[in-house]
Amino acid sequence: MPKFLLSLIFICATTFVWAQDSQQEKLEERKAQIQQEIRDNEKMLQSVKKKEKSAVNVFLIQQNKIKLKEKLINTTAKQERLLSNDMYINQLKVNKLKRELAVLKEDYSKMILKSYKSRSEQSRAMFILSSESFLQAYKRAQYLKQYTNFRKNQGLEIQSKTAELVDYNAKLNGQRQVKKKIIAENQKEKQSLEVEKKEQQKLVNSIKKDKSKIIADTKAKQKESKAIDAKIKQLIRAAIAEANRKAEEERRKRIAEGKATESSEPAPAKSYSSDRIALTPEGKILAADFKANRGKLPWPVEKGFISLGYGDQPHPLYSTLTVHNSGVEITTEQGATARAVFEGVVSKVIALSPVNRAVFIQHGDYFTVYQNLSSVSVEQGDKVKVKQSIGKVRTSGDTGKTIIKFLILQNTSNNNPEGWLQNR
Repeated sequence: MPKFLLSLIFICATTFVWAQDSQQEKLEERKAQIQQEIRDNEKMLQSVKKKEKSAVNVFLIQQNKIKLKEKLINTTAKQERLLSNDMYINQLKVNKLKRELAVLKEDYSKMILKSYKSRSEQSRAMFILSSESFLQAYKRAQYLKQYTNFRKNQGLEIQSKTAELVDYNAKLNGQRQVKKKIIAENQKEKQSLEVEKKEQQKLVNSIKKDKSKIIADTKAKQKESKAIDAKIKQLIRAAIAEANRKAEEERRKRIAEGKATESSEPAPAKSYSSDRIALTPEGKILAADFKANRGKLPWPVEKGFISLGYGDQPHPLYSTLTVHNSGVEITTEQGATARAVFEGVVSKVIALSPVNRAVFIQHGDYFTVYQNLSSVSVEQGDKVKVKQSIGKVRTSGDTGKTIIKFLILQNTSNNNPEGWLQNR
C-alpha cells in the first residue's frame, strides 16, 4: 500500500508540473505583452510631453504607466511562485530517485558478491548436473539464465535512473538561475515603480496651483461631450426610424405580391419607432453574433490604453469633481488607424465638429460609434469586416494626444465598452 500511495503521489505531482509549465508559458507571454505596452506608453508619454500644454494629460498617461508596472510586478511574482512550486516537485523527484538508486545499488552489490562466490563454470555445471531429474535440471538452467538477465536489467536500470537524476539536478540548477533572475527583475521593477510614483507626486503638486483652470476646462469639455452625446442619440434614432420604415415598406410589398400574408409576417413597427429597431432575419443573426462576442471584440485601435472609462467617475486629480463618459476614451499613438470591432454596415459618417468626424456601424440592433477621427475611409452603406480600417484617429494640436472615443449602444441604450473588448 505505501508503494502504491507513493506512485499515486508521483503521478499527481508530474501532472501538476505539466500544468505549471503551461501556466509559466502563459505568464511569460503576458509579461512580454505588458512590457511592450509599457514601451508603447513611454513613447506616447515622451511625445505628449514635447507638445503638452496641460499637465493633466501627462498625469493620465503616467498613471497608466504606473498601473502597467504594477501588473508587471504581479505577473513576475506569480512566475516566481509557480517556479518555486515546480522546483519543490522536482526536488521531490530527485529525493525519490536517490532513494530508489540506493536500494538498487545495494541489491546489485549483493548479487555481484554472490555471483563472485559462485563464479566458476564448474560450480554452475555441478549445480545443473546434481539435479535429481531432467525437469529439475532444466528449471535450474532457466533459473541461472533468468538470474543473469535480471542482473543485467538491474544494471541498466541503475544507469537509467542515474542519468534521470543527473537531468533533474541540471533542471533544478537551471530553475534556480531563472528564479534568481526573476527576483532581480522584480526588485528592479519595484524600484522603477517607486521612481514613477515620486515623479507623479511632483506632477500632482505642480498641478494643484492650476485647480480652478482645470475644473473650468473639465466642465467645458463635459458640456461639449453632453451635446455630442445628444446628437449621437438623435442620429441613431433617425437611423432606427429609417430602418423600420424600409422594413415596413418591404413587408407590405411582400404581402401585396402574394409572397407572404399578414399572419406569416412579423408585426409592423409601430409608427416607425425610433427607439427600437425591427430586425430582419439577417439582422437577428448579426445581433446574436455580436452579442455572443461580448468580451472578445478586438480594440478599435491596435495599440493604446483606456485613459477615461465608462460612466460617472471622479476626476483623476480632484475627487469632488464628477466626470461622465458615455463610452471609453482610448489614448493611442500618433497616426493610429481606427478599425471596426465587428462586421456590420456603416449607417452614418458625420462631422460632429469641424475637427471631429465620427463613423456609426450597425450590427443588427447594436451600434458601434468611433469618434475623433481626422479622416474617414468608409462611406454610408458600406459593409465592413472585423478589424477593417475605417479612418485615422485625430491628434490634438493643443495637447499632442491621440484619442479615440468608442461607444457601444443597443438601440439607444449605452453599454460599457470595457465589458465587450478583449482583456489586455
